[in-house]
Amino acid sequence: MPLNYDLLINTRVDGLEHRYADRDTMLYALSVGLGHDPTDERELPFVYEKELKALPSMATILAYPWGWLYRPDTGITRGKHVLGAQGVRLHKPVPATGHVTANLRVTNIVDKGADKGALIYTERDIRDASSGDLLCTVSTTMFCRADGGFGGPAGPVPRPAAIPERQPDHVCDLPTVPQAALLYRLNGDRNPLHVDPAMAKKAGFKAPILHGLCTFGVGAHAVLRACCGYEPSRMRAIEARFSAPVYPGETLRTEMWLNGPQVVFRSSSIERNVVVLNNGSATLTA
Repeated sequence: MPLNYDLLINTRVDGLEHRYADRDTMLYALSVGLGHDPTDERELPFVYEKELKALPSMATILAYPWGWLYRPDTGITRGKHVLGAQGVRLHKPVPATGHVTANLRVTNIVDKGADKGALIYTERDIRDASSGDLLCTVSTTMFCRADGGFGGPAGPVPRPAAIPERQPDHVCDLPTVPQAALLYRLNGDRNPLHVDPAMAKKAGFKAPILHGLCTFGVGAHAVLRACCGYEPSRMRAIEARFSAPVYPGETLRTEMWLNGPQVVFRSSSIERNVVVLNNGSATLTA
C-alpha cells in the first residue's frame, strides 16, 4: 500500500514518559565514546556520578516512542527507512537525572518521487515532569527509501548549512570502539541491524553498523570538546544530516568552522575517507 499521507501528517504520540538515573546518563556517555581515556579529567564529569553532567545529545534518546513508524496502516515499507537528519534545540541543559514527559508530532512529509523516496519530519518536545518546563525540542527526519510517489507535496525542504570552502578552524579525531553498537543499543534502540551480522549482510552491509544517533553523539561530542570546553550549557542547538554509515571501531574526524555563535561541521570516517555526518550546525553561547 502507498504511504498514508493523511494518517501520518496528523500523527501525534502524546503522554510519553521517561525516568532515568545517573547510571543511564553515564551509560549514554560511555556508548558515544566518553571515557576512552579514563584519565582525561575533562570527560570524567560525564561518566562519574560525582558532579555528573549529561551530554546535550542525550536529548535524542529521552522519551522516544521506539517503533511508532511500524504501524501497518502507515504504508511505510518496514526495513527501508533510515535516519536522514537529526537536530536538538536546548532550552535548558539536559538534567543528569530526571523524569521527563514528551509529545511527538509529525510536522511535514515530502514526496521526493517514485524512485527517490519520502521524507517524514517530526518534532518531540521534552519537558520536566514535575515543573512542566520545556527542556529541549528534538527534530528528526526519516528517509523512507521505498515510499515515494504517493502524490504528496514536493516541499518545502530545509536548506542545509553550507560547508565553507576553507580550512577548518578546529579538527577533532575521536575513536569508536569495536563494541560501540553493543553498548549504544542498551540506550533503547535494539534494532538487530546493529548487532546481528546476518541481518547486516541481508541489508547490504559487510558487518553490523553503528546507530545513526550514536554517530550524531560522537559529532556532538567533538563540538562540545573543541568549541565549548566540555561545558554543556554553552550548546544551544545542534543538527546534522546523515550521509553514510559508520562501522564500529572506526575513528571519526570532525572538522569545524566558526562563524560567530555558529559552528558548521562535518564528520568523516578516517579509515574509509567517507563523510558520515554532513552539513552540521551548532549554535553556542559565549
